[in-house]
Amino acid sequence: MNILLLGSGGRESALARVIAKSNLIDRFFISPGNPGMKQYGECVSLDGFAQIGDFCKNNEIKMLVVGPEQPLVDGISDYFSNDNILKEVTVIGPDGRAAQLEGSKDFSKEFMFRNNIPTAKYKTFTAQTIAEGKQFLRTLKAPYVLKADGLAAGKGVLILNSLEEAETELEDMLNNEKFGAASSKVVIEEYLSGIECSVFVLTDGKNYVLLPEAKDYKRIGEGDTGLNTGGMGSISPVPFCDEAFMQKVRTNVIDRTINGLQREGIHYQGFIFFGLMNVYGEPYVIEYNVRMGDPESESVFARLDSDIVEAFSLVKQQRLDEYKIRINKMTAATVMLCSGGYPESYEKGKVINGLDKLTDAIVYHAGTKENDNKEIVTSGGRVLAVTCLGDNITSALNKCYENIDKITFDKMYYRKDIGKDLI
Repeated sequence: MNILLLGSGGRESALARVIAKSNLIDRFFISPGNPGMKQYGECVSLDGFAQIGDFCKNNEIKMLVVGPEQPLVDGISDYFSNDNILKEVTVIGPDGRAAQLEGSKDFSKEFMFRNNIPTAKYKTFTAQTIAEGKQFLRTLKAPYVLKADGLAAGKGVLILNSLEEAETELEDMLNNEKFGAASSKVVIEEYLSGIECSVFVLTDGKNYVLLPEAKDYKRIGEGDTGLNTGGMGSISPVPFCDEAFMQKVRTNVIDRTINGLQREGIHYQGFIFFGLMNVYGEPYVIEYNVRMGDPESESVFARLDSDIVEAFSLVKQQRLDEYKIRINKMTAATVMLCSGGYPESYEKGKVINGLDKLTDAIVYHAGTKENDNKEIVTSGGRVLAVTCLGDNITSALNKCYENIDKITFDKMYYRKDIGKDLI
């Protein structure tokens, strides 16, 4: 079959690699892709749902895999299901209503409370209710958690240690659009103390396949300090996600989520990301994402030994219970190489050297392009993800950092402590 993957980041690079391994593919297209993804498929430039739809019709695309969240929240799945020809295409990604699990923090929190899914207590506020928001903050203990309601590229969450700072940031988000339209509503949450992990499923709306769990590292600075980023690295598997904990995750979180979607008539076919906090052995949901995580995908998919396209092909018929997933027992470690200055302002166009010198490593391109001289250069804040497999966390990380030492570009930055808290 012919497949089209949408996206250009590290997550999509990881998806492209596992999709390209399938024996079920005739032609594989990626839009827009990046220089590193050319080894997996044909990169094409498509702009807007209509152009994507026409391309699928003209190239007999049977499966559309949507990597990033924005097209899902914007309703690309609905666009396909409302077209007499495109409705036959298997779309891996939920419809617009289901995508509100990520598109609106308020929507997702209401869904969790309706379906008895463990999560932190919260309230939602607008510019008209700032005074009530400040009053709610005073009922909580530090640190204070403020979340932009809408999509903010993984950067719309603030964790603040003083009440005064929290009140100031609440005003900045609501009155001054600190995160643009995404913060026209702000969710204030009770802070949960524990350790985070990410759990992923692929669901057909009735059945689900549990993928390997991972732990990511969001802060720019070592020791989990500084500003939030899209993610600085990841580890899979996670040592504290033992069978007892994962049984609670399946029973109290995943099953209640899938059952809740069915009960509320929400059509969901695709990946669900559960951002969890392990609070004294109990899983609490911090957030949903309606796609795979990044940089978790880079570690998770490196451990997948079964054909993911086979799983995708069972989704449309709700026969995912027939899929037998095979997971590599090794540990995967991923370290992100970033542009100096990220997640704030940074320069682009820095020439990347050393990519041809790596051994026993996977390099996922995340923010790269080719310049006029056909050199690979930086074009984003998160530039490359280096992933290695090892018998344990230490060996996987050692391989990562040995390979990273061979890569250079001006002002390259990465965290040197990824995974160290798990050892």
